[in-house]
Amino acid sequence: MENKINTRRVALDTLDKIEAAGQYSNIALDTAISRTGVLGSDRGLLTALVYGVIEKKITLDYVIDGMSSIPPSKIEKSTRNILRMGLYQLAFLDRIPDHAAINESVSLAGRRSKGFVNALLRGFVRNEKKIALPEPCEGEVRYLSVKYSVSEKVVQLFLDAFGRERAESLLSAMDREPHITLRVNTLKISRDEMLKKLAEAGIKAEKTAISDAGIRICEGAYSDIPGESEGLWFVQDEASQICAAVLGASAGETVIDSCSCPGGKSFSAAIGMGNEGRVMSFDLHENKLSLVRAGAERLGIDIIETAERDGKVYDASLSECADRLICDVPCSGLGVIAKKPDIRYKNDDIERLPLLQREIAKNCSKYLRKGGVMVYSTCTVLPKENEENVKALLSECPELYLMPFEVCGKASESGMLTLYPDRDKTDGFFIAKLGKR
Repeated sequence: MENKINTRRVALDTLDKIEAAGQYSNIALDTAISRTGVLGSDRGLLTALVYGVIEKKITLDYVIDGMSSIPPSKIEKSTRNILRMGLYQLAFLDRIPDHAAINESVSLAGRRSKGFVNALLRGFVRNEKKIALPEPCEGEVRYLSVKYSVSEKVVQLFLDAFGRERAESLLSAMDREPHITLRVNTLKISRDEMLKKLAEAGIKAEKTAISDAGIRICEGAYSDIPGESEGLWFVQDEASQICAAVLGASAGETVIDSCSCPGGKSFSAAIGMGNEGRVMSFDLHENKLSLVRAGAERLGIDIIETAERDGKVYDASLSECADRLICDVPCSGLGVIAKKPDIRYKNDDIERLPLLQREIAKNCSKYLRKGGVMVYSTCTVLPKENEENVKALLSECPELYLMPFEVCGKASESGMLTLYPDRDKTDGFFIAKLGKR
């Protein structure tokens, strides 16, 4: 029991730091794991508590504020995190007994707040752990925000883009725990051989439904997946795998990946090229490029070279040198909410992004040779960053044109394709294939 208490204490400290310093949850969690050396089931609990509380924060706060015997604004920040953790265990983690979730939460609380924490959590259990959502008639934005624990701004963006029914379908699909998806390194092993290795290790897996190079993990822990150190696979969502297939890089070609980190599309391109040719992987931040170099070494890829580059700033030495260009621009990330819980609470100015995206795409298109192929992609589903932005890009760059494509059973006559988590069971993702006259 002592270990479990310590694990919850680490989770609370991590959540407090995220609140106080505005850290990304994955960075704060990685730091906590490295600092404490927590392993096994305790590491699993720590991860579940930190990510779970972040993912469900708006919903949990709605319950806390509705049940609190004191004004919500008077609840201390750390006490609120204790309540969030306790409620999350009671409402969303079946394997933890109610009494353990309550007692451990009370033990974390300071002397003055123990009674308050105990009363609120026991009241939630007495009420059969019901989460009474706002009535839809009181406002659909507030209702969807609390139900799916996303900011009201994000809800409004979805409603404006898709309407009520489709917006909820997308939010619901993004509210589910995502599968781990692997991209098989076919330089070293076939997909069928990798599936066999997984079965021998007791990992339940299946071929991805669309990509012909992917494997979806159905049951089993990430730490138990064999072959990582040998470079037999890397984690990559099926949507990104399809993006690399649309690029269609061949052996001997020169590819530029203009915003490459953490490197998945560069790796996929290099594998598709049979590790023959040249892949230049650029990123704005040199410290991130170490991830690309380390990944390439592990996978046995030696045609990738990295360099720090600002995608908006022209480099004359690269003029028309690339046969293929990947332009995976910075975006709102509103297609990967399920995997990046911090995105749920976006309230910054998303309106500025399309201009930045076009600036990067326009500049990098100068590196593409005449007759070359460019893929513009984002991990969002918002038309303003996708279809509408590509049309604006074409009006500003008359030498570019859209190219119809068909890969992995997915076809687009328009040259643009959006993958949706509710329809395609992938990340929300946009792909446009462009040629250069």
